[in-house]
Amino acid sequence: MPQATSATTGRKARRATTASFIGTAVEWYDFYIYGTATALVFGKLFFPTASPAAGTLAAFATFWVGFLARPLGGLIFGHIGDRVGRKNVLVATLVLMGSATTLIGVLPTHASIGVAAPILLVLLRAVQGIAVGGEWGGAVLMATENTEHKRRGLAGMWVQQGSPAGSILATLVFIAVGHLPDDAFLSWGWRIPFLLSAVLVAVGLVIRLKVSESTDFQAAKEQAAKEQADTGQTAGGQEDVAPKIPVVELFRTSWPLVLLGVGASAMGISSAYFTNTFVLSWATSDLGVHRQTMLDILLVLAILQFLWQPLAALLAQRVGTVRLMAGALIANIVVAVPMFLLIATRDSTLIGVGLALGVLTGCSYYALLAGFLSQAFPVRVRYTGVSLAYQLCSTVIGGSTPLVAQWLLTRGGGHWPVVGYYIALLLLTTVCVLALARRRPGARDDAPGTGAREPESLPTVA
Repeated sequence: MPQATSATTGRKARRATTASFIGTAVEWYDFYIYGTATALVFGKLFFPTASPAAGTLAAFATFWVGFLARPLGGLIFGHIGDRVGRKNVLVATLVLMGSATTLIGVLPTHASIGVAAPILLVLLRAVQGIAVGGEWGGAVLMATENTEHKRRGLAGMWVQQGSPAGSILATLVFIAVGHLPDDAFLSWGWRIPFLLSAVLVAVGLVIRLKVSESTDFQAAKEQAAKEQADTGQTAGGQEDVAPKIPVVELFRTSWPLVLLGVGASAMGISSAYFTNTFVLSWATSDLGVHRQTMLDILLVLAILQFLWQPLAALLAQRVGTVRLMAGALIANIVVAVPMFLLIATRDSTLIGVGLALGVLTGCSYYALLAGFLSQAFPVRVRYTGVSLAYQLCSTVIGGSTPLVAQWLLTRGGGHWPVVGYYIALLLLTTVCVLALARRRPGARDDAPGTGAREPESLPTVA
């Protein structure tokens, strides 16, 4: 019986991790194709009356709208996820994201409907933001809460693999349509990646619907029912796992963890948009690098990240999560100046080498971020806590990255102000990772795959 139970648990963990990875990959595909289209076409199609620089800034502003909406998604779906469970929330976010992305693929441009076109684009981008705001935290929890404690770092890493997987898929599709003549690409070619989202969402839904509820959530639910029975109260079902309003409980008991979680996520969110959005725009406009060349470089980088992140997670089991995260962030600071100098050469090989330096160091930290954050909050408010920390960071720091970097570039001083901004984000992230590691329950870097000693039992559920 113990062996059978262990095998069943293992299958449940693998199924949950696989579903989280695939669903997250689809969601990030949708998010990344918007970023790529922002850098390549949205300024021309939806803001044609502006100058090229102003049009790019306006397009990046619509890109940021998705990030402004992400905390709202984190609050809405975090509340539902903490109150009634993780699984159904993840189905809803996947449908919401796929619907918004597909509609962008059929959206008329400014030439057809005038100012209504950018307005509709902004609204659909906001829906994307709400969807991904609820997606990431739920995917992290479904993967980690169904896995034994010593392997939760690896489970969280597979959720993070959704980012490079989505980037690989998005870049491949844009490379394919990028071979079209410019007129065809601008008229209908750019729409194909968005329309393909409907197919990917259908695949993701089939997989997610087969996954059962999280083990930790079920255990907390059973514990709450037992406590109610012991005290003679009437069990209220799943609602008793969490407080009536989880976000109020979260800020009452754990607000420092939320703030530190925001800072600890800064570079994890910003780095992809430095590379896939700002650098793509900078290289293909100011530096004169061909669009197809940059897309090829981004594809290689995404593959490199996808291959390297599992190795980083395995290494963390030996040296400790916090040590590896801090070391990777410090290494990223060291390579920041060489990375930008290599990009500025306009040579495609050197650009690839420079960006690879940033990717290898940055994704070593990013691979561990999900598992690291998931252990920072008690189960009763965990969905809300993880989602709010990560998505507030997306709004305040991550989503504004291309906009701020482009503004720094256009106001003069070359790329050096952008380098300073990049390093400042790395310093903020490093400080907050170390501070959050000390504040988490059982905060010692001695548990493989987590960076902190796991609690001996689930947090008490009232």
